[in-house]
Amino acid sequence: MTSMYTETKQLRNGVDMPRFGLGVYKMTDPEKTVKAITFALKNGYRAIDTAAVYENERETGEAIRAAGINRSELFITSKVWNTDQGYDQTLRAFETSLKKLDLDYLDLYLTHWPVPETYVDTYRAIERLYEEKLIRVPGVSNHHVRHLDELKLTANVQPMVNQVELHPLLTQIPLRDYCLDNGIAITSWSPLARGQLLENTVLNEIGRRHGKTAAQVIIRWHLQHDLIVIPKSITPERILENSQIGDFRLTDEEMTAIDGLNRNERTGTDPDSLG
Repeated sequence: MTSMYTETKQLRNGVDMPRFGLGVYKMTDPEKTVKAITFALKNGYRAIDTAAVYENERETGEAIRAAGINRSELFITSKVWNTDQGYDQTLRAFETSLKKLDLDYLDLYLTHWPVPETYVDTYRAIERLYEEKLIRVPGVSNHHVRHLDELKLTANVQPMVNQVELHPLLTQIPLRDYCLDNGIAITSWSPLARGQLLENTVLNEIGRRHGKTAAQVIIRWHLQHDLIVIPKSITPERILENSQIGDFRLTDEEMTAIDGLNRNERTGTDPDSLG
């Protein structure tokens, strides 16, 4: 096995999505953002996850050009923010994102949060973008089972990806089971629980056995649970470290031990708080 993790997951429509990528949430310094994304791309990353509200789509596009990698080899995700939701508004928001990124299409476009009054119409617009081949994959983010059930009532094409907060403190088993049964891939955001687990003794002991860090163990845990994972870092050393998880496997006992850390504890917003 090689150190860099490069495997893909085939989605319901046959598109291959990298199982591992770079999240760029809270990358706010333009110069540092461009450098970090360019460094990641030049060192084997092929998936970048941004969003309109991150205010770094322009820098993401600049980094893509700077890296000089063929567009067809990349998988670029963005999201429509809450204040831009609704059918017509989403179509306009997508155009704005595409222009900032300076791309002809996006690989994946997501409803960022299920805003009660608008998320159904927002997803209708995403379906239209998919039908017009402006995106390769339609998806959502932060959707609970009830939101996905609501979309089922009107959508011609069901979401193929649901990006949610997921980590060993929040394993989301019921949602994962639902998505598995419905052919929806899950992407884990905040996969390291915003650093809360990096000093955990269970994870560090497992890491010691494999010659890996707690962060690498957590990322490997996601991958072995068939989750797509997008850890964020702006530091070159950490960007490299996070990707070096292709040369070891966790045992069944180690996976079970990590599963046992679950406390149903969020580090971010609960989608139910939106109403």
